[in-house]
Amino acid sequence: MPTVSAHVALTLAQHIDAVFGVMGNGNAYFLDALETQTDAVFTAVRHEQGAVVAADAHFRASGRIAAGTSTYGAGFTNTLTALAEAVQAHVPLVLVVGDEPTSGPRPWDVDQIALASAVGARTYTVGRADAAATTVIAIEHALTYRVPVVLAIPYDVAALEAGEVPEAPSPRIPAPLAPRGEFAEGMLDEIAEALRGARRPFLLAGRGAWLSGASGALGELAAATGALTASSALGRGVFPEPQYDLGVTGGFGADGAMDLVRTADVAVVFGASLNQFTMRFGELFAPGTRVFQIDTAPAATHAHVGGFVRADARLAAEALVRRLSPATTTTSWRESVDVTAARAYEPGDELAADGRLDPRSAARRIAELLPEDRVVVSDGGHFIGWANMYWPVAAPDRMMMVGTAFQSIGQGWPSVVGAALARRESTIVLTSGDGGGLMAIADLESAVRAAGGRGMAVVWNDAAYGAEVNLYGLKGLAEGPMRIPEVDFAAFGAAVGAEGIAVRTLADLDRLAIWTTEDPASRRFLLLDLRISGDVIAPYQQEIIRVNS
Repeated sequence: MPTVSAHVALTLAQHIDAVFGVMGNGNAYFLDALETQTDAVFTAVRHEQGAVVAADAHFRASGRIAAGTSTYGAGFTNTLTALAEAVQAHVPLVLVVGDEPTSGPRPWDVDQIALASAVGARTYTVGRADAAATTVIAIEHALTYRVPVVLAIPYDVAALEAGEVPEAPSPRIPAPLAPRGEFAEGMLDEIAEALRGARRPFLLAGRGAWLSGASGALGELAAATGALTASSALGRGVFPEPQYDLGVTGGFGADGAMDLVRTADVAVVFGASLNQFTMRFGELFAPGTRVFQIDTAPAATHAHVGGFVRADARLAAEALVRRLSPATTTTSWRESVDVTAARAYEPGDELAADGRLDPRSAARRIAELLPEDRVVVSDGGHFIGWANMYWPVAAPDRMMMVGTAFQSIGQGWPSVVGAALARRESTIVLTSGDGGGLMAIADLESAVRAAGGRGMAVVWNDAAYGAEVNLYGLKGLAEGPMRIPEVDFAAFGAAVGAEGIAVRTLADLDRLAIWTTEDPASRRFLLLDLRISGDVIAPYQQEIIRVNS
């Protein structure tokens, strides 16, 4: 007879085909059922945090929900940082865990429901009679609210016989939020009128616009109004006409592009939260700019917003296109500016003054060599500016920053695992710092095993926690705790089957040029250990320093 754990595994596998995790006492029966009775693919990681990170990255790369799994107690507590990141980044996933027995906690148990709740995740606990139904409810909750959920299997319930697996209904997903009521319709009329009369219209979109499928409608709206466009860091590539796109806003944006944004007279924002980084700490728009926002949040998310519509980005964009049809563009603004020049970044020198690689020139050279069909996954840290500034992105699901919502580091290596399974034909490119790379080093092995010759990593190795040096070292605080003895990541990679290259000059990157021409089936995972200068500070970090000084 199927067990309770089999009920969970068989029901989960009807809706989720990728599971990541570490086996332990609490999830052994679940993993046995998953492996022997379903077609779902289980990928082992080496640290429980990696289970959640991989499931998170899988969704960001594919839009398909995935699951992580760990044992109870110490296994579960190891997932909490990644779980908090997924909550704050609005990423749906299911974390299947063991839990204390129904008879009460043992000396090594902790209150897992309270811990999950503390980081914003809801827990559903299965029983002998309702395991299949509870599993569907958990999936439905994750997809409806775009959050991770915990699905707990009590230790003394896991192996109980539970009869045949009942038919469970498919999860129901709410329809996209349409503009509703006289106020919303009136505000859309006002936005359309403002765009119609604008001399320098500007459209800004974020990850919410991409998730809603608004790219096509936003392209039509930009063409109808003659608007220049840009995106948040998580929405890069959402607009279909790059020749009129100013790139990413905020600290990752080029100075020339941000100067153009400040000249806009009307700005409409779709599916972007307008956080302090996107808004350049309140300086993205000039005081005279009329700013409108369209989002599913209950209210406007920034004080500079003068008009707000609560709605799905795609539905609202389509409604605006209808109001503006037939297209009667009255401005030639986007035709009159040199977008390419405005988006240009500092090229950098080959070597910085200290004799180490200039990260700007290294980033620029790597961009020239990277495979076109790539998905970039990023850890957190000072280095995030280089890939976000210098590496072009085809679409928002091809550049993800796992960890930035929670301001954490150490989630890079397992991100490769999830992205590799989600995008089986693309090259997965990790960008990581040495601090975060060391924090999650156990899952370097997982990344190499999962991606193989379709994977590569760029480690920006400045022998320091760069963000802390830049923020607190410059204030005169002791730098000893901020420094890291230089680590040979190339040797780390070689130890787990990768090809590791220590990169000290731009010429050392020639190996990447050759690697991209080789057959992914026969080449090895490539790890580029860039020995960069910590003296070159990313512009976004300079902005943070200015605000905090």
